[in-house]
Amino acid sequence: MTILPKKNELGFFEIRLESIGGLGANLAGKMLAEAGVVGVGLNGVSFSSYGSEKKGSAVKAHIRFCDMETPIRDTSPVERPHVVGIFHEALSKTINVTSGIYEDSVVLVNSTKSPEELKENMRMVGGTIAVIDAIGISLEENNRVNMAMLGALFRLCTFLDPQIMRDVIRKSLEKKYPQAVEPALRTFDRGFNEVKFQTFTLPEGASMPAFVRTDTPVLGYETQPIGGMVSNPGNSVLKDLSISRSGMMPHYFEDKCIHCAACDNVCPDFCFVWEELPDKKGRPQMFLQGIDYQYCKGCLKCVAACPTEALDSARETDGYGEANRVPHKFDLAVNS
Repeated sequence: MTILPKKNELGFFEIRLESIGGLGANLAGKMLAEAGVVGVGLNGVSFSSYGSEKKGSAVKAHIRFCDMETPIRDTSPVERPHVVGIFHEALSKTINVTSGIYEDSVVLVNSTKSPEELKENMRMVGGTIAVIDAIGISLEENNRVNMAMLGALFRLCTFLDPQIMRDVIRKSLEKKYPQAVEPALRTFDRGFNEVKFQTFTLPEGASMPAFVRTDTPVLGYETQPIGGMVSNPGNSVLKDLSISRSGMMPHYFEDKCIHCAACDNVCPDFCFVWEELPDKKGRPQMFLQGIDYQYCKGCLKCVAACPTEALDSARETDGYGEANRVPHKFDLAVNS
């Protein structure tokens, strides 16, 4: 009989995966639940919540495990997770990814940063941070990010049998995609073996932040703005699309650029910054100054369109977007 290491007051061990569409968190949640139910004989359930079903939009996957004697009648979102898997570290900019964690919860982050940096970025008071470079592993093995994250999650959930997942991976791929079996297994094993942990004890006298449920505000006669005025009109000036990037981004080489605007024609988010300057004959011409990475979601359409290889796709390194961002003029006006 499998014994769960932790349980809440209802007898559940709960996992929440924070991700964006396209990284495979929904599938990872289903595979985790299957490994617990079929592999080690637990009761389990998995379901996801998301908005528009497209690449780059926020996704949450919820997994619950309990003993066979405990029925699962709860399919509400996981609010107090024992394990959190963050498939994209930039999500912490706009989402409280560590919401509801306990003092002894484990937070797994897909990142190349150190646990100390991540603790500061996510404003964690205490808990254990596990780090895995899932994007780097998946690029090296030519596989998916979710396989590396699954490997790390199996290392965190010691009650699950990783061999069960290896068998599932082999069985699901070997008929249709036999060439993908070994890369997937290598990615899973590297995620399992390369994850690193660091525990931060709660400072004396401190306590974990109280969980606050974020409900949609109800506007009525007491809370409605005067005259029904729209106080926050829709716009994209303050939008940060960096959370939509999945590891790759365009890098700009000014010396190769002929300023043809082929990149700007295919860019869906107007990331390219132009300035009118005189050409060699003194005539006004638009010259490309660079990329505003605040609005770049890493679709890489510009790389395919560039005729001179002035744009190239490369791994998104820590801080590259901030350090090399060329702001739009309206940003300067907004921030002044």
